[in-house]
Amino acid sequence: MDTLRSHNPAGAEDLTPITPSDWTAARASHLLERAGFGGTPSDIAELAAMTPQAAVEHLLLGAGTSDLQPFDASPIWDETLKDFPVSRPAATALAERTGWAMGVAVKPGGSRPLQPVTDRFFYWLRATVLETHRLANWWMDRMVRSNHPLQEKMALFWHGHFATSEEKLRDYRKIHLQLKTLHAGGLGSFRDLLTAIAKDPAMLVFLDAAQNVKGAPNENFGREVMELFTMGVGNYTEDDIREAARAFTGWGNDDLTFVIDPEKHDAGDKHFLGQVGPFDGDDILRIILDQKQTAIYIALKIYRFFVREEVSPAFAERLGALLRDGDYQITPFLRAIFLSQDFYAAPSVGTHIKSPTELIISTYRKLGLRALPGVPDAGSVGKVLGQVLLYPPTVAGWGEGRSWITPGLLFERGNFAQDVLFPDMISFRDPQLNPGAEVRRVNRNINAGMEITAATLEDGAAPSSSAGLRETFNTRYASLMGWQEAMRRVKPIPRSAADFSLSDMVRDAGATTTGDAVDVLTARFLQVALPDSVRTSLITSLNEQLGTENLADAQSYMEHPLRLIAHGIMSSPQYQLA
Repeated sequence: MDTLRSHNPAGAEDLTPITPSDWTAARASHLLERAGFGGTPSDIAELAAMTPQAAVEHLLLGAGTSDLQPFDASPIWDETLKDFPVSRPAATALAERTGWAMGVAVKPGGSRPLQPVTDRFFYWLRATVLETHRLANWWMDRMVRSNHPLQEKMALFWHGHFATSEEKLRDYRKIHLQLKTLHAGGLGSFRDLLTAIAKDPAMLVFLDAAQNVKGAPNENFGREVMELFTMGVGNYTEDDIREAARAFTGWGNDDLTFVIDPEKHDAGDKHFLGQVGPFDGDDILRIILDQKQTAIYIALKIYRFFVREEVSPAFAERLGALLRDGDYQITPFLRAIFLSQDFYAAPSVGTHIKSPTELIISTYRKLGLRALPGVPDAGSVGKVLGQVLLYPPTVAGWGEGRSWITPGLLFERGNFAQDVLFPDMISFRDPQLNPGAEVRRVNRNINAGMEITAATLEDGAAPSSSAGLRETFNTRYASLMGWQEAMRRVKPIPRSAADFSLSDMVRDAGATTTGDAVDVLTARFLQVALPDSVRTSLITSLNEQLGTENLADAQSYMEHPLRLIAHGIMSSPQYQLA
């Protein structure tokens, strides 16, 4: 930050719009990389042919998304799962007390009378995890397909900002509903989006709204709405947190619907951020949005996501004023940023480390794909690289920037590129069909004819002759039965590899030599140029692979060598930058 201020690179922290004479293909590429996920040379040329104002408007408004299909949910949920027990002990205790749980009756006789209830509990745990993976895969496919990539990128930003995870929610439907909210409102009013998320069933469950009642307020949401969602640490007191929690008492959800229970709401006066009154949750959000710090915090977080990390305090104030003066409207704020001299200044270009999701989606969009391949599995790649959509690690979401890169993660990013360029369809195993070693072991024992108790004991353990008779249920067997039922009902994820031709890309660009081919591929994939020594090494390698530097002599067999060269490019540190 000190370097930025002292050297003041041309255009840095200057919100003056660029002019048509400033507009170049390189700047169009930068805009598409940051306001979307990058694209093909033809995508960039289309933007470059516009004025900068028209190009920015094209990304803000999109070119239509009518070809996007809604999520095709599996038939796994029914009304009996509405009040899903918080734990397996809670499920079996309910069944023992009432004779039923989750629509399943306790057996009137025979062995393991609670087994059907336990099977049902594990069924939903497994089914909603598998369906959440499908939902994440659908979203990433939408990112690849969409003609409005900024809408997807903004939803990705808000997903990390208003972070909720299936791990606690255990209901893909609530996550799907929240995604709809982020897609619909992500480029609109932050004021409206904050209110919608505060009343969102996923957020209400994730931050324990049901435990926030008059006389015993739960401070989770009251704290996070200020610390993470609006103001940042240090801009409120512990008293403000307690008073905000009181204002949100009684807020909750009836399955997928927001409700307020007047009996649980504390209607007394609250002292919050210097104001006093019988505030409810909407009042608290209004008062928060009136704070100067809120606009600075949100503006700066959006700016850092789309532009760069290093910002002077004075410029942060200007960004906050820009957002606040626009009544928290996101689209005008982004329009000003994307048209500014600052956005195209040297410190802003080629300095953003791609998140795992950005890396995956930009790879496919740069290859010209219009659908997400099923091999490699995008969710598994994200897990290895450190970002699993719909499973943020904490309520604070994911870290950004350098947190995405270590030597080990750089190696794994290269492995992802290899899996795209050279998909191993023989060794690939669908992770959706992998229940884990323990379930496999029990399944193997059951298929071998073993009795349930013996089949589920730890290897080497000796069951007593009456152990199975004394069990009211068997948890490991229930886990097996739950997985089997879930995998029967959950729809499969299509598993095809990416279909593209680097040979066609090189030919279409007019390349005639190996040097041309390397230049075409590096221009297509990189925002930051490779060192001359690396370029020379790639050309030498391609010459060796082709046996010639003349592409015309290698037309019939150059695809595999070109993919080897592309792997080298996509494994480079420069490929991680946008």
